[in-house]
Amino acid sequence: MAIVLGVVCVLLVVVIVGFARDRGRLQRQLADAQHHITQLESDLDAALRPPPPSNSADRAVRRVIRAATRVREHGITGLIQSTVEDLQSWASDDERADILNMAASDGTVTLFFSDIEDSTPLNDRLGDSTWVKVLAAHDRVLRTQIERYRGQVVKTAGDGFMVAFRDAEAACRAALAIQRDLPRDVTLRRYGPILVRIGIHTGQVVARDGDYFGRNVAMAARVANLALGGEVLASDAVREALDDDAAVVLVERDAVELKGLPGEHVVWELLAPAT
Repeated sequence: MAIVLGVVCVLLVVVIVGFARDRGRLQRQLADAQHHITQLESDLDAALRPPPPSNSADRAVRRVIRAATRVREHGITGLIQSTVEDLQSWASDDERADILNMAASDGTVTLFFSDIEDSTPLNDRLGDSTWVKVLAAHDRVLRTQIERYRGQVVKTAGDGFMVAFRDAEAACRAALAIQRDLPRDVTLRRYGPILVRIGIHTGQVVARDGDYFGRNVAMAARVANLALGGEVLASDAVREALDDDAAVVLVERDAVELKGLPGEHVVWELLAPAT
């Protein structure tokens, strides 16, 4: 009996040793297979991933393409959804300082949002090459008047602009001047009509990293979304901020609801005074 037990024990030891050896071999094979799979995934990812931008110009082009896509997908309100990393790319240190200095000591600033009405079908109709010329002419008209009235471009995305002004009248006069000059531009007249919608709102904002955040930023974007091409709309806060002798005419619209903002809001159409 003892002999039988001894033989059984020896056999068990042999089986256990063999099992351990096979298990170790299988684990090594599995580890090798996992390594190969990881390497293949890495190679595939590298092959499919576009090469990084080689210089600052390439990086800027990619940022513009991403931003234009965001505006087309989400409308002008997409301008208020940039990440802090995006904001750092839009403005230099000096520009960010200028942007922050636009707000009064209580954080009040007048914000101006604009974009081209039906820009996507316009782009399709004109083709990319001509569309680039149209955008350049559009930007030139806007920036000329923004600079004239001491506004500061916070950021742009495709054909959309977000601009800060120190006072409401300057923002209103810049907007009216832009609407006056757009049809006069030779390039825009040739390929137009190019109709721009503009919304203006005054309120307190939160400033950070060269950008503005908060409810009043959303309010300005919502007002712009209400405008038709060629129109300038302003919130009731803008009307209250204007002096009685301001060189603008305001026509009251019906009160409206604005997405994400409770209650009804009075909106005014901004017109140039009769000459």
